[in-house]
Amino acid sequence: MLSKLCTHNKVVGMKQVRKAIINNEADIVYVAKDAKVKVVSDIEKICKEKLIDIVYVDTMKELGSSCGIDVSAATAAILK
Repeated sequence: MLSKLCTHNKVVGMKQVRKAIINNEADIVYVAKDAKVKVVSDIEKICKEKLIDIVYVDTMKELGSSCGIDVSAATAAILK
């Protein structure tokens, strides 16, 4: 499932993912399990309201690496 992050259009980071969800541009949202609850709770709430699937990734480092960036990421989204 993480392989889609390498091949599909995506956004990475809280602000960009939140914007994509609100604008109905997000298809699947990825959330790192080790991200602070305070940071990702808003994203999870909006995803549930808009019926967007959430895929949980073990670590922020793994999510960032899967997105092709050199830093950790709490969230990412594949765009429609």
